[in-house]
Amino acid sequence: MANTGHHRQRTFTDKLEETLIAIILGLMTIITFVNVVARYGFNENILWALEVTSILFAWLILLGVSYCVKITAHLGVDAVVNLVSAPVRKTLTLIAVVLCIIYALLLLKGGWDFWANYANLPETEGRWFFMGFEEEFLAKGWYETDDVTMPEMFQFFAVWFNEGEPYEKIPRLIPYVMLPVGMALLLFRFLQAGWAVWTGNKTLIIVSHEAEEAVDEAAAKLGEET
Repeated sequence: MANTGHHRQRTFTDKLEETLIAIILGLMTIITFVNVVARYGFNENILWALEVTSILFAWLILLGVSYCVKITAHLGVDAVVNLVSAPVRKTLTLIAVVLCIIYALLLLKGGWDFWANYANLPETEGRWFFMGFEEEFLAKGWYETDDVTMPEMFQFFAVWFNEGEPYEKIPRLIPYVMLPVGMALLLFRFLQAGWAVWTGNKTLIIVSHEAEEAVDEAAAKLGEET
């Protein structure tokens, strides 16, 4: 049976990640609710609400993907691997991990290339794999978001990325930074998962018996009630 991670001891980083995810969900809910009240109750509109909610939703997805790898919460199909012996199952799982690592590397490269110029940094060269950094590029640190006003306390970003000219809206480099950060974290989690499989601490990198466990838990609860 796959290690679902339901009974693993929660670490400080688990709690930190879960708290951050909960904060993002809470902020999305509050902003959306307040904007609905403002629109239908007072005929007003919070201009930055939609953009901020979209940014938070993107951050939530990127954090959630890597966190689910960490706690073995991604769904998968184990119809084949459960038919073979334990050594073969381990080999197949390691092959799957290697493919996931390659995929995460591609995502990391794409995430960096999308964000880099907005932070006045070079993109990578090479269509698929890293072949170095570009020598000439157009710095885009001056690009701003559409509606989110730049807080005065963060105007030091203007000194770093906009030649000292104050931002009216937050620069795109701030929300977009989660792309390379999230993909780097995903790569790290797959490396962790691969090591856990290699050392025998994990059998699979997917949760494959979630439905069975849910049925068993429901049956046990029903038995207790009767």
